[in-house]
Amino acid sequence: MKLLVTGSAGFIAGYLVEELLGRGHTVVGIDNYSKYGRVERSYDHHPRYEFVEGDCTDIPLMKRLASGCDQVVAIAARIGGISYFHEYAYDLLAENERITAATFDAAIDAFKNSGLQKINVMSSSMVFESTTTYPSPEGEQLKCPPPLSTYGFQKLACEYFAKGAWEQYRLPYTIIRPFNCVGVGETRARGDHEIPSGNIKLAMSHVVPDLLQKVLKGQDPLHILGQGNQVRHYTYGGDLARGIAECVENPAAVNEDFNLSTPVSTTVLELAELIWKHVRGAEPFRWVCDPPFEYDVQCRIPDVEKAKRVLGFEACTPLDAVLDELVPWIENEITLSRI
Repeated sequence: MKLLVTGSAGFIAGYLVEELLGRGHTVVGIDNYSKYGRVERSYDHHPRYEFVEGDCTDIPLMKRLASGCDQVVAIAARIGGISYFHEYAYDLLAENERITAATFDAAIDAFKNSGLQKINVMSSSMVFESTTTYPSPEGEQLKCPPPLSTYGFQKLACEYFAKGAWEQYRLPYTIIRPFNCVGVGETRARGDHEIPSGNIKLAMSHVVPDLLQKVLKGQDPLHILGQGNQVRHYTYGGDLARGIAECVENPAAVNEDFNLSTPVSTTVLELAELIWKHVRGAEPFRWVCDPPFEYDVQCRIPDVEKAKRVLGFEACTPLDAVLDELVPWIENEITLSRI
């Protein structure tokens, strides 16, 4: 199968492209390096990987790349963590809408003219931002109030793009919702807004690499945002890549949506203590709480039974094992002054 993967130099795609190539697929990747700058990936010179440096809002380019592909995996977006939502509230909405519309324009054109079979849309757990139903099953995003953040609202809009393209053009789709992807490859992003977090500036958009870099730099006590009772499901990037690949390959995924996540709930305070012990061993865990952000969702708990039942997918990698991989990578990034 030949696949167009947008945002192919990004964090999640770093795991996904390798997974797809390992399964024998041919991948065309496009990225403009806007988030991290130029990065090297293990698959850059793979014989079945073609990379195009370009902007996903360039509709003629996107149509050319989608032509002749069997499926599109739409990952490209301006994305970040909690500080990113607040710093770029308008840009996240406006730019991601442009990327989404251009990608769908290209997919619809390729579906009508060159045999494209399906578009796979990367949504987000943030579509459940306003829910009070836990665990949150697929379909809950249509019942709960809309997301309050512009990022969550735009991700919900992505799902409506898929709905609209199916209703008007019969373009098949699969909607994919990752929950708190963690792994190597997520470094300091261009435009991450640095804010004080104790004696270290918070410049990592997501909580796992941010806490790790603070512990590794010797912060004591460790600063966390809010009271630490926020519940998350930290899902390993390699597991998530397997789940996305199953969405691509499995015919039962057509016109369906899936929560892809570990079933294990972890509070931010539990995460912080786990990271502390992983780095500092038996040294007593010390922490202080900083004021939270406005859109710091208190609870994200997915229902993962549909992915297990339909796709046979389960995310099994424990957080301890993820940290075994991530700690030396973050250490190296600190040494290279990239974090």
